[in-house]
Amino acid sequence: MTLLQRLLARPDAFRCDVDTLGPCRVASPLRNRGFVPDGARLRLSAAAGAADGPPPPSFERAGPRRLIFHDPVWSRAAILTAGGLCPGLNHVIKGLVEILAAEYGVKTVYGIRYGYRGLAPCPPDPPMMLDPEAVDTIHERGGTILGSSRGEQSASEMVDTLARMNINLLFCVGGDGTLRGARDIAGECRRRGLAVSVVGVPKTIDNDLQFVGRSFGFATAVAETSAIVQAAHMEARGARNGLGLVKLMGRDSGFIAAYATLANPVVNFCLIPESPFALEGAGGLFEALAKRFQHKDHAVVLVAEGAGQELVAGSAGPADASGNAAKKDIGVFLRGAIAAHLAGRGTEVNVKYFDPSYAIRSVPAQGTDAIHCYLLARNAVHAAMAGRTDCVVGNYHGDDYTLVPIELATLERQQVDLGGDLWTAVLDATGQDRMLGAP
Repeated sequence: MTLLQRLLARPDAFRCDVDTLGPCRVASPLRNRGFVPDGARLRLSAAAGAADGPPPPSFERAGPRRLIFHDPVWSRAAILTAGGLCPGLNHVIKGLVEILAAEYGVKTVYGIRYGYRGLAPCPPDPPMMLDPEAVDTIHERGGTILGSSRGEQSASEMVDTLARMNINLLFCVGGDGTLRGARDIAGECRRRGLAVSVVGVPKTIDNDLQFVGRSFGFATAVAETSAIVQAAHMEARGARNGLGLVKLMGRDSGFIAAYATLANPVVNFCLIPESPFALEGAGGLFEALAKRFQHKDHAVVLVAEGAGQELVAGSAGPADASGNAAKKDIGVFLRGAIAAHLAGRGTEVNVKYFDPSYAIRSVPAQGTDAIHCYLLARNAVHAAMAGRTDCVVGNYHGDDYTLVPIELATLERQQVDLGGDLWTAVLDATGQDRMLGAP
């Protein structure tokens, strides 16, 4: 069962409430706003709830409160970005700074350099001072003006730094590892009795966080695949039995590959970590490609980086600094294995291989993705000023934003549901279920 299915079946077994630092007694400086009433919650869209059973799961609705916990006059904020790059990081930084300064009048906002390393003793670089002028045009650039890093730092030492800097608002922009770090910081603050709001903004290009909806940067990453996939298609069509093979990001979750397939209906095979596949024999990839070349003179294959790991010989190498298990290079492996196998059976094949991972993740956010960055940042600031902590902002309900406990959002990775509509649509678009069988 997926985490969502377990939550719907046993809502009493999971905590959906976010932590608060205490009663809100300060009048908000915001004017002419539609304040969110205290206690406002949004049910999971799939939850109906039984009349005689426990109440269906719901999350606190995000947004501005009429009464807030932190007095803006005395508030000092810090923002950090950690983990890999992702489209929209600078958009989020800009949104956080502008809402803090322009809406709440917070005068001191620090940009912590290079992720959690910037909160360790003797950081490699001092923090930046951020204000609306400093972030005015940063959204035009990809990456992050604050820099990023991977690795674990001591929560105790990081809270020491926050205490020395008199920080009471900390915004952590990152994926599951970053959010777990934020949770450790929030827990250490709680143990020390420090009134520090720690709020996360979900950044994962793989879209693998739970209950936050579509993470920022994901839509831009999918859009950026179009030029690559079209190039692979043209290269494949330009040679007899041409194969355009594209490796996309997706360590444990194949959302980018699945959405890119639907966005580019020239894809013939989409390979993701959630759906094992064989190489040899009937129903294997080799046989499927051979049959394809009997009727068509080209093919396009998308493969997520975490797919087919059991097929690649050898060790994956050590984990990265964040503790993420290394993946063996399925793209390079398939490039050689497909060419060698088909050549061995006398079938000509011309493989053109594309790996655009770093190019995709380092561009600025585009279109509605950029708007999403701003709305996430806006709601993160409202949550922090209202004394919420150990939480992450999400938009699981479409246009409505919610606050999700970090523990629940990072309990396990969100993955493509092989019985769900997304994967069914991929199978419809490619027809690969008629060619590929389970290993």
